[in-house]
Amino acid sequence: MTIHNSGQLRGCIGIIESDESIYKTVEEMAIEAATQDPRFEPINEYELKDIDLEVSVLTPKRRVKSVDEIELGTHGVIVKKGFASGIFLPQVATETGWSRKEFMEHLCEGKAGLSKDAYLDPKTEIYVFEAQVFGEKD
Repeated sequence: MTIHNSGQLRGCIGIIESDESIYKTVEEMAIEAATQDPRFEPINEYELKDIDLEVSVLTPKRRVKSVDEIELGTHGVIVKKGFASGIFLPQVATETGWSRKEFMEHLCEGKAGLSKDAYLDPKTEIYVFEAQVFGEKD
């Protein structure tokens, strides 16, 4: 679940898999994205008129051997090393304009809390997935 306020990111929280029905998962993630994203203060009632919601439904992830297999704008990426992990949705590459290297560095350092070149370590697992995105403006 991604929340934007006047086009700016305001919250983003999700899960990779769920045993819940999709409507229940969407409800839970909307509440969490609005109130629990540690990067932002909880959304207040005065912001609601400017809020847009975006739901990304993910395909099953698959492990890749090389970052060269990542198609920016098509693939979302998960990195995992030990107990640390991070995820970027496919649209992050399009929205930021990052190169593959920049995308991976931001994912490793900014989202997973790893060194920015951790994706080059053979012990780091890299997964890709695709997403079907549903937004209020679509």
